Amino acid sequence: MAPRADATETLCSACRRIAENCPAGELNLVGEFVTQHREEIRNLVRNIEQVENREHPVNRIMEVRELDDRILVTTTDIHLPRRIGTALERAFKGELDIHFDEGGYFTRVEWRRD
Repeated sequence: MAPRADATETLCSACRRIAENCPAGELNLVGEFVTQHREEIRNLVRNIEQVENREHPVNRIMEVRELDDRILVTTTDIHLPRRIGTALERAFKGELDIHFDEGGYFTRVEWRRD
């Protein structure tokens, strides 16, 4: 079915965040364990995203950036970093810190295992 002539096209909130490079969440994975188990961790991160995305299609990973000593994951929503961090803690132990900025609608999560 063709859109109406007076219809306007808009981006969903996730696509807008991606286009503007404005994440709502950040997950920082730090420690020697991260360096030694990058592939396992990447797989777990993507699996959690897929599960989350089935129920909440706008909850997406924007970027997974692999740096020398850590992995930085940015997301389009505030809940996905916490869910991934919690899954990492369950699977591999470690320490999980969650900081939520209510005023800025932003979550910063750090998972660390040395």
